[in-house]
Amino acid sequence: MADFRYPIGQFQFPEVVTAQQVKEWIEDIRLLPTQLAEALNGASEQALRKSYRENGWTVTQLVHHIADSHMNSFIRFKLALTEDTPTIKPYNEVEWAQLPDSEMPVSVSYKLIEGLHARWVYLLESLTAEQLQRAFNHPDSGLMTLEKAVALYAWHGKHHLAHIQMALEK
Repeated sequence: MADFRYPIGQFQFPEVVTAQQVKEWIEDIRLLPTQLAEALNGASEQALRKSYRENGWTVTQLVHHIADSHMNSFIRFKLALTEDTPTIKPYNEVEWAQLPDSEMPVSVSYKLIEGLHARWVYLLESLTAEQLQRAFNHPDSGLMTLEKAVALYAWHGKHHLAHIQMALEK
């Protein structure tokens, strides 16, 4: 693997999306808390301070980042479902990862991810094909449909889970 930044490859969105793919992406989002618990099970404080690559985030920072990122995504979904193509507020994930709360025990963010994903999946499973075409505008990356956002966050969870697994295997 030449690029440790992308252990599962970079995000790719298919040109044509099937209902089955959407179900699989929702299932990926549902499974992330369980997979995260399995990966973190028995990890020592020393192990949680490990990084998957030089100058990469620690396991602790990665868990907190997943919580931060997925909270933002959940809110973006709700905005897109209740407003006409809202422009969302981006955030600086690198600076967020340096804030003092990124040093809290991973259990705090794990519990948040667990509850958040339960709500998020409940919402996602209720969406119609038409609702999945609703969108928000990201000032940096442009228009994003909810369908594409489901795919992106299914990938995002697996992407950082792979980082965590790599760091803990060191």
